[in-house]
Amino acid sequence: MEVILDFLGDIPWWIWLILFLLVVAIRDIFFQKAHTISHNFPIVGHLRYWLESIGPEMRQYFVANNREELPFNRIERSWIYASAKKENNYEGFGTDRDIYKHQHIFVKNAMIGYQVPEDHPNIKDPYFVPCAKVMGAYNKRKKPYRPGSIINVSAMSFGSLSAAAIESLNRGVEKCHAYHNTGEGGLSPYHKQGGDVIFHFGTGYFGVRSKDGNLSMEKLKILVDENPCVKAIEIKLSQGAKPGKGGVLPGSKITHELAEIRGVEVGKDVISPPTHKAFKNIPELMELIESIANETGLPVGIKGAIGKLDQWEELADLMIKTGKGPDFITIDGGEGGTGAAPPSFADHVSLPWTYGFSSVYKLFLDRGLTDRIVFIGSGKLGFPAKGAMAFAMGADCINVAREAMMSIGCIQAQVCHTNRCPSGVATQNKWLQKGINVPLKSDRLAQYFKTYRKELLEITHAAGYEHPCQFHMEDIQVNVDDDYLSSNLRSVFKYQKEKVDFVSMQKLYDCVHLGGRPSLEKTL
Repeated sequence: MEVILDFLGDIPWWIWLILFLLVVAIRDIFFQKAHTISHNFPIVGHLRYWLESIGPEMRQYFVANNREELPFNRIERSWIYASAKKENNYEGFGTDRDIYKHQHIFVKNAMIGYQVPEDHPNIKDPYFVPCAKVMGAYNKRKKPYRPGSIINVSAMSFGSLSAAAIESLNRGVEKCHAYHNTGEGGLSPYHKQGGDVIFHFGTGYFGVRSKDGNLSMEKLKILVDENPCVKAIEIKLSQGAKPGKGGVLPGSKITHELAEIRGVEVGKDVISPPTHKAFKNIPELMELIESIANETGLPVGIKGAIGKLDQWEELADLMIKTGKGPDFITIDGGEGGTGAAPPSFADHVSLPWTYGFSSVYKLFLDRGLTDRIVFIGSGKLGFPAKGAMAFAMGADCINVAREAMMSIGCIQAQVCHTNRCPSGVATQNKWLQKGINVPLKSDRLAQYFKTYRKELLEITHAAGYEHPCQFHMEDIQVNVDDDYLSSNLRSVFKYQKEKVDFVSMQKLYDCVHLGGRPSLEKTL
């Protein structure tokens, strides 16, 4: 044996390399049938597949320019990262955007902007921007809720995101008085770290699911009673990534903990049905909303991506007839989000946010219903200028998902659905999650939200207003096309948002700062 080992040890390394390559070539030619390139070009064919596997990273870091990448370009990502880290997020030497490009946004500044008095709340707290409306005020819910922040964490479930990511987000929203939407994966322990929560359920009813897979009102009541952090309930009708298609969480992500929270089996793919069992039409949806509100006392809202408007019209007409209805409506953009989806859905099904939101808001505006509803925008609105546009169109709050993920470390690897997220944000892999420093990342989420609010306030003041809710359609101008170069939103979308009942930031400050945390009892 020693003689053999000595002989093998005397063989030069390059001979070993040749032998290895020969074995690979024999395998490529005679034994594997799956890859034509490897068969026709043994050995070197593997280089093609390797280069293809790292293509997204090569384009992201070396090929694409600062503005051309999607879904978020390098400038957008850099602004979020710098804002979250409290670093310099300014640009020098002027914009590198093509400001004549289709759909470019212009915010019209006033000749003399809003002058902030010395005793103004934003002198004390430059990040203070609560929602100007109260969820559940019109319908007189027992526990109305005014969001303490105009920007909040959108629906992302534990399962899709890691435990460390969810905990970072929740601790972060607690630090900046925002709220955290659970997503449809149920209320996990990581959602209960001090932040306000909006409990969101979809067609799978995870966390409030009966044995037959339907909605259990009893479990929902228990969940609300045992968790005072839950401030409102949202029913998901559809989401931007795949409206009308059920969600899929791969079995590789279903741990014992996830299975217990969701009420499903370990290791098996979890498939949400495309439609609800708890209701089949608009009247039944209205009944469910009122039933949940009566049983829990909480504001109840709905979330949807927008396509056809006939059922939205039916909902609005029924609200007029009954005097009841959802307390808030979240409009999701068809450009997709954190949910994995077939390209045919993500690329083509449902309208982008600006088209979808303007259609629905106008529909409720025409019927005199907008004062009853808190409108929430969700669709790549995590940047102050886009926020100003959203408020001008009628939004009262903004939810962000991917931007929030980036603030805690997401690098836009676009492998959320594979359980191999390199940043540990969208994976159940314990090793990858260990890279997330929860206290640090929660600080970064909070700082990103604070920076967003501060910059949106500065834009608001430049336009001559005190609160973003005062923006209206004529304050924002967009490039349209070559024969109609630029016009304000009112001319483009053919409506003017209803004036919000806003008195002053001081009044809001007095309402929500009772005892150091946003308070709800004295907001009405």
